[in-house]
Amino acid sequence: MTVLVTGGGGFLGSAIVRMLTARGDVVRSFSRTPARMNIEQFHGDLTDVDALRTAMRSCDIVFHVAAKAGIWGRFSDFYRTNTLGTQTVLTACRAEGVRRLVYTSTPSVVHGGTSLEGITEAAHYPSHFEAHYPHTKALAEQAVLAANGPELATVALRPHLIWGPNDPHLIPRLVAKARAGKLKRIGTHPVIVDATYVDNAATAHVLAADRLAPGSHIAGRCYFITNDEPLDLWDFINRILAIHDLAPVTRSVSLGKAKLAGRICEVLWRVLPGEPPLTSFVVSQLSTSHWYDITAAKRDLDYSPQISRDEGLSRLHR
Repeated sequence: MTVLVTGGGGFLGSAIVRMLTARGDVVRSFSRTPARMNIEQFHGDLTDVDALRTAMRSCDIVFHVAAKAGIWGRFSDFYRTNTLGTQTVLTACRAEGVRRLVYTSTPSVVHGGTSLEGITEAAHYPSHFEAHYPHTKALAEQAVLAANGPELATVALRPHLIWGPNDPHLIPRLVAKARAGKLKRIGTHPVIVDATYVDNAATAHVLAADRLAPGSHIAGRCYFITNDEPLDLWDFINRILAIHDLAPVTRSVSLGKAKLAGRICEVLWRVLPGEPPLTSFVVSQLSTSHWYDITAAKRDLDYSPQISRDEGLSRLHR
């Protein structure tokens, strides 16, 4: 296949690129800035339809992985990249006759602040989002699924908490906060999550691509992707900290105090520069269980996590 990966230089995008090139596909990347990859690269803004069309020309399939992630910022910035950018990708696909689009979504599109335990893809979008990232990703996912049809087949994958070697987001944040003595458990009750090793998330994308076609049984659907190993969040965090020679998290703060601190930070950082140390969204993510039933991905994509949590953690040592 001739493939375009938006965000091909990113954490997940580069893993998808490696898998596709290893099996002989012709892979291109579209991103804002150059990356150290030995493939054809195109650069531009996700809202630039002409730049996207140039990158997509003669492509069989597009993996739309690029997004603006984060817990803080202006809604307009998240909306421009995540929602308008995705709509522009769809427009470019139609204009260039691309027949298949695999979209990288997130389970946070159905997280409204309460625990989600073993839910399926039948779960509804919440009426309120605690951050701009899940809100704008939900809008984008809806656009992708609505665009599915005879000319363009679409599917959305929702990998949960992607981690692994060279992770630029999750692990560095945890390690930095732990080293600064600012990492505390919220509440004392168990918080169960199911994170996804990066190569497993990439494998799911490739499997979806191979099964996607106009009218296929996965077209127009979304799928949760995890390691299928729910575990206590703080046990997982402490194992990561141990790899970095850091002490486990033993201190805690009550949920009520954490929620109040998050709201206060959100008010103060409307005028202060940078990112607040805590937000309501972060409090919810650290205090509620969120793990998902991946039966549909196993059945329809033949997805089976190949890298276990223990093996993934061992690779962090290397």
